[in-house]
Amino acid sequence: MNLKNQNILFIVRTMGLGGTENVVLQLCQVFHNLVNKIVVCSTGGVLENELNRMGIQHYEIKDISSKNPLDFISSCFEIREIIKKEKITVVHSHHRMAALMAEIVSPSSVIKVTNAHNTFYDKRFLTRFAYKHTHIVAVGKKVKQNLIDYFGLPEKQISVIYNAVKPFDKNIDVLDVLKNKKQQGNVVIGNIGRLAPQKGMEYFIDAAKLVLKKHPNARFFIVGDGPLKDKLLEMIRQYHLEKFVYLLGYRSDIQNVMSQCDFIVLSSLWEGLPLTPIEAFSVSKTVVATSVDGTPEIVKNNENGLLVEPKNIEQLADSICYLIENNDFRVKLELCAKSTYDLNFSFNKLKENYIQYYTSLPNNTSLSAER
Repeated sequence: MNLKNQNILFIVRTMGLGGTENVVLQLCQVFHNLVNKIVVCSTGGVLENELNRMGIQHYEIKDISSKNPLDFISSCFEIREIIKKEKITVVHSHHRMAALMAEIVSPSSVIKVTNAHNTFYDKRFLTRFAYKHTHIVAVGKKVKQNLIDYFGLPEKQISVIYNAVKPFDKNIDVLDVLKNKKQQGNVVIGNIGRLAPQKGMEYFIDAAKLVLKKHPNARFFIVGDGPLKDKLLEMIRQYHLEKFVYLLGYRSDIQNVMSQCDFIVLSSLWEGLPLTPIEAFSVSKTVVATSVDGTPEIVKNNENGLLVEPKNIEQLADSICYLIENNDFRVKLELCAKSTYDLNFSFNKLKENYIQYYTSLPNNTSLSAER
């Protein structure tokens, strides 16, 4: 594929702050000066400002995940008109429903690409139909295997490109609450993620309760917002942990916050390929992470972090205690974590991989190109 002739449409549910949205923004940054035109359509969000700064056109459409059939039909018409108006040559979707819409409304001359960001075990027929004529990028090997095993998609149709984060600029904006706890001799432990069932924050709080029995100087900070906020606050109150576990709310400066923690915990119940350990590794912090889905592709047990079983509160607490008690071992993990980031998960690596991938795509809608 000749990149400079391409007009790319990225379809994503929102341009708010999230992992998938960040990938779309990164792809815009990768291809901004390499292709003829980039267009994004979504329900909108704060990252629209970044698109505007790059001079990228954003179209606001209805929520592509809406269960309302009228919204689905409306979105299909909107996407079809965008493709026609902007003379789109490549539609790159970031949601199964977006891939379905692209399959339905794209002219036969348009090349279709989709990113699979998570493992799924539902909508088998719909997914197979949506991906039938689409080049698929899985964000991890586990995600790729899920597409092959559960949905019966051919292996040659799927490529793996890992997510990435940009390097931290090292201009630390000191958080007084973290600085004060460290000055008081406390160990600062962070957990970053949406306050939703997927992230397993309640297990993190349960583990914190156990850790504090051995290490009363431990302090736990949860960064994020979401529907479980009130439930988590109630847990903290019931356990009398108000002086030990803190909810910092949503923050956009994740790497800045992580750089001021001693280490990070990822307590998720499922993931595609999580950004949290990559972000931690980028600032030379190790992690205790649940061994789910794509996480072990990033976190190697006893090499750059520690892996535990999901929902296993005792194992999670023991691993946190081990890092508190073994500083030399933690430093060794941190060095390997930064090396892992530099080699496999840097923005430059993502840029290299996607340019190579796009260049290898055929100039027609065939799925038979070698990659």
